[in-house]
Amino acid sequence: MPSSKKPIAMDKQASQPFRFHTRLNLTELTGLRASVLPQLLKLIKKVPGSSIYHHTHRFLEQHQYLSPEPPNDFAYWVSEVLGEDELAERLVSIDTMQFSTIRSLREEFVQTIESYLEEKPLSKLRFAGPGEEFHFIKSISFIIPTAHVAGNLEEFAQILEKITVDSIYFHVFEARLRLEHPTNDFSNWIEHELSRKDIADTIAHLDPYTYTMEELRKKIISLVRA
Repeated sequence: MPSSKKPIAMDKQASQPFRFHTRLNLTELTGLRASVLPQLLKLIKKVPGSSIYHHTHRFLEQHQYLSPEPPNDFAYWVSEVLGEDELAERLVSIDTMQFSTIRSLREEFVQTIESYLEEKPLSKLRFAGPGEEFHFIKSISFIIPTAHVAGNLEEFAQILEKITVDSIYFHVFEARLRLEHPTNDFSNWIEHELSRKDIADTIAHLDPYTYTMEELRKKIISLVRA
């Protein structure tokens, strides 16, 4: 008996096609550095959001083909230089995916460090040695439109197969967190232009931090074509 289920319409045309963008990223020293934990806390509160973004996403940007779940720079320095392993574990456990803005992510780091300092006598805090200080760096992004434009799901999947990981990174990570979009660009377009909320929600609920960029590419393509 033939199935009564209708196949997914991959060829529904969007009134507004999806233009893929990519990004160029430059890093710049802020001139700010910390030698001890209270100083790190003070600077986390005041550095630009682009610096918080850099120190929580640097590994993803520079090692896009390696294993997922990278540590943030704050946790690494606190553990390797200051020897505060308990705090480092707390900082590593901060789930970046839960935060939709840099402001809220910054506040989580601030509260975690403040809570730890309330428990730790100041006399027992270690100072970083010469050359081991934490140097705050900020990321400067330049967003560039590509020649790739998708008008329907099939075209979208085909372009996903060949665009650079920088483009995927921009539309999934940077657009959502740093630019404070409510969701990733792919889900937003699929829901509002193609009326496929089911696919959009499935992509939106992926935890991109648990995939390499190439794995994430394949996963999104498979969801679109499933």
